[in-house]
This record gives sequence, C-alpha cells and structure tokens, in this order.
Amino acid sequence: MIKLDNVSLVFQGGSVALSNVSTEISEGEFVYLIGHSGSGKSSLLKLLYKEYSPTKGDIEVVDMDVTSLPKWKIPLLRRKLGIVTQEPQLLEDRTTFENISFALEVLGFEEKEIDEKTSTLIDLVGLNESMYKFPSQLSGGEQTRACIARALASNPLVLLCDEPTGNLDPELSIQIITLLEKINRAGTTVLMATHDSSIVNRRKKRVLQLKDGKLMSDVDQGRYV
Repeated sequence: MIKLDNVSLVFQGGSVALSNVSTEISEGEFVYLIGHSGSGKSSLLKLLYKEYSPTKGDIEVVDMDVTSLPKWKIPLLRRKLGIVTQEPQLLEDRTTFENISFALEVLGFEEKEIDEKTSTLIDLVGLNESMYKFPSQLSGGEQTRACIARALASNPLVLLCDEPTGNLDPELSIQIITLLEKINRAGTTVLMATHDSSIVNRRKKRVLQLKDGKLMSDVDQGRYV
C-alpha cells in the first residue's frame, strides 16, 4: 500500500527534512506518525502525494511508483488518496454542503450522484446541522470534519492526515480520532501525523516516530518491529 525505501529529502541550502527513511504500511492499517515540530512529519506526507520529490530513495503508494511519477500522472495518484492538511482550506464563499459537492463536481460525478454522495458524507462526519453554514460559522472541529468529508469524496484507498487535531481541545480531538477510526474500520488505510502523544498513548495503534528527519522507532501495540 505504502512503501518507502531509504528515502531522504534535502532542501536547497542543505536543510535535511528526512534521512534514510524506510518503512511499509499495509492495506487497512491505522498508523500514527509522531514527532516534534520540524521532525519531518509533514515532509513525509507531502512526499506520498508528490508535493515534494525525494532527493534519494524510492516511494511506492497504492501500486504507483511515486518517485518517477510524471507530472501528468499526479492527479491520478491523488484521486486514490484523501488528503487532510494542517489548515482546513475550505472555500470561504461556499457552505459545508457546497465545499464537499464541489470536490465531487471536479471528479466528474453527475448532479444526482453529487447530491446523494454529499449527503452521505455529511451524515458520516456528523455535520447534518451545519451543512448550510459557511466556514466562518463552523467551529474548529466542524471545519476539520468538513475537510475529512471532502477528502473522502473520491473513495480514497488511503487517507493522509496532517495534524488534524492540532488546533482542537482534547474532547474535540477524541471526536476526530473516533471518526478516523470509523473510516479505517470501513476499509480505508489511515496515516495520521500528530505531535499529541496523549492521543497516541490512548489508542492501540502502530506508531512511527520521527526525530530530526530520521525514523527512530516503529512500534505496534508495544511490540517493536
């Protein structure tokens, strides 16, 4: 599903974001990617959806060789992925319903399908009472859930989440994690970056820990891999 083989990322000027990272994530896993700010979490996720290209090493995602993927094929890769970034990035002049339906329009769904699927996604993330609100009228947790619903529009094989609970209080954070676990149980592979160790410690999931761009540990429910 996801494979990194000896991957390094060095920016212009010599700043090292990742150094010799190797790991594999299987279909259906829920994996936390942890580490302090600057440890390389966001950089690793951006490599997976071809926002960045590695300085060296090989990357495979959903049976696609991302390392050598030409620009014209990047949209094909991203259609297989759901991406939730640190900032919500919702369209401010569109309601929750319209933000999600717009993603389906871009994917080429017909109008009837768009309405039905948007309603299903809104129900999944629990935003029925906020579907006609604009982003400025939503709480932080509601904005995050709207972004997750939008990311699920393409029926992704993998959901990549970059600090989705970073700006939320503990109660809302648990709500988001519970939602992501529900999505994972339905068959979607989830890779979530977070610096919140309190969340990770409460959930029995696999954890990849980055420090200064290096993969320091790979732990699955207390068993070192």
